[in-house]
Amino acid sequence: SAHTDSDASDAYNQELSSKREAAVMNYLVESGAKQTMIMGSHHGEGAPKADNSTSAGKAQNRRVEIKLDAPD
Repeated sequence: SAHTDSDASDAYNQELSSKREAAVMNYLVESGAKQTMIMGSHHGEGAPKADNSTSAGKAQNRRVEIKLDAPD
């Protein structure tokens, strides 16, 4: 899932996180992952990991998280 800090508008951050998600998914597919095995999501600034009032917190919130599940 792709995330942003809260520096820009909600709409801008939603678009930015969507682009981050797409970039990571494209990289994974180009690296050999099967498209059908990848699911993505983007949250904009809606799921912060850290405090957006500090530079360090903002840096932690600009992220893409990947979860791997074993095949059935």
